[in-house]
Amino acid sequence: MPALKKTSINASFFPKAFPEENDDERSDREITNEKGEKHKIILLHFEEGDPEDPLNWSLSRKWFTVSMMTCLIGLSTSAYGSTISGMSDEYGVAEVVCQVGMFTFNAACAIAPLFLAPLCELIGRREVYLTAYGLFVLCFLFLALGQNVETQIIGRWFSGMFGSCGTILVGGTFADIWRTEDRSIPMSCFTFVAIFGTIAAPVYCGFISERVGWRWIEWVHMIASGILFIVELFFFKETRGAKILSGRAKALREQTGDNRYRSPSELESESIKQLLKKSSTRAVKILMGEPVIFFFGLWIAMAWGITFLFLSVIPLTFAGNHGWSEGIAGLPYFGLIIGCFIGFATGLWADRKYDQVQRDNNGIAVPEYRLYGAMCFGPLLPIGLFIFSFTQYAHVHWIAPIIALVPIILGIYHIFLATYNYTTDAYGEMSSSAIAGQGFMRNMFAASFPLFATQMFKGMGFQFAGLLLALITAALAPIPFVLFKYGARIRASSKYAVADGQDEHQVRETADRTLAEKNALHGSA
Repeated sequence: MPALKKTSINASFFPKAFPEENDDERSDREITNEKGEKHKIILLHFEEGDPEDPLNWSLSRKWFTVSMMTCLIGLSTSAYGSTISGMSDEYGVAEVVCQVGMFTFNAACAIAPLFLAPLCELIGRREVYLTAYGLFVLCFLFLALGQNVETQIIGRWFSGMFGSCGTILVGGTFADIWRTEDRSIPMSCFTFVAIFGTIAAPVYCGFISERVGWRWIEWVHMIASGILFIVELFFFKETRGAKILSGRAKALREQTGDNRYRSPSELESESIKQLLKKSSTRAVKILMGEPVIFFFGLWIAMAWGITFLFLSVIPLTFAGNHGWSEGIAGLPYFGLIIGCFIGFATGLWADRKYDQVQRDNNGIAVPEYRLYGAMCFGPLLPIGLFIFSFTQYAHVHWIAPIIALVPIILGIYHIFLATYNYTTDAYGEMSSSAIAGQGFMRNMFAASFPLFATQMFKGMGFQFAGLLLALITAALAPIPFVLFKYGARIRASSKYAVADGQDEHQVRETADRTLAEKNALHGSA
């Protein structure tokens, strides 16, 4: 067994149960053996360079661990939208009824992590991820073989419940396998994969439905996801350092008969009831009690709702104005894909800008420095919506609204980055609960918007429906500018946020444990 040394573990999904204690203080604890004798514990940690420490894994293993699962679940999320037309015709129901399946998927993504996250804390990520992903694959049987719309709706609920592990909870794995100084690019890549997966499926799913029928959309994704599941069974390893150390401590106790060996997580363990309370009640309390969290949550919820709304709107508008077939009407999503690539590149610029300003500030990190990207690119969302709306005429060349999709997704991309980066930095150990609250709001918006997309754009007209969305997002666009100017003052008056006078190094160390939920939380992450 590798040697043991005291080093930190970035593995906890929730804040520590004993945040005020350091390792030396916990090492001074005593346990009582069967004879009633007290002995000091022996606290286990990874040695530097330990190959079993997930932080020391190879780059290829780290990338494989999280990227493919997230991408395939994201593709499956939006692929359902391409089945709705054929499903509606076969079942003889209105399309809006079939849209309920989109609602149930995202609603499950909003609720399920509150219960699945504590399981990761208690039994480890591997068991939860593989079990959930295996069940996610089986859910395709409901969708591919279902003989009525009720089966589709129920199947989508369970698909969202189990798929949330690979889109929302998987963000926690980043804190397990990447060191703080190495995490900017991986997190940007994860954001890209989560958003890309959500918007890319309609490009090819329309052709599948057109050529071989809508059920084959589900079969294709089941085959791809099933192959990945088999691969993950063999290659996906436990990423929580706390779980690995707990296994070592247990093995040492069994091999030596010495009951003093303990891992840090065994001293910090909480009951499932405590973890559930922490992951739900505190999230709602902070969401409703902190204006910054609420308005940032509203902003990202609106952006993610528009993303899912456009899964219905893009085929509707291009088929209606230009007479395109179902397959061809999915090609405009290439505009969103191009915007996603630009978002990734400009996101790296925003990270470099943050590092530069931090160095100029004597190395002190200020949360407001995270807002440069949102201030530069966030306003592109309402601008893109306005252009998209008023190019929705049959006599306007089809390339014009496709070009408008680029600034729309670019704005959404930076809203995501700014929301989760700022929340993580500004709320320290409370940011996990704050992000959970924002994630709940975001996924509920994503669940609801597709239900009225068709009626809204047909009833109001393509132009004025888009104009309404542009005006709402324009009203939210000043948020990063207001926070950039007044953020420090707001944080100073908050009982949850980080004040300027606090130790920034301590704050960032605490934030590392919640940084993983940045994705957190794309519902599609």
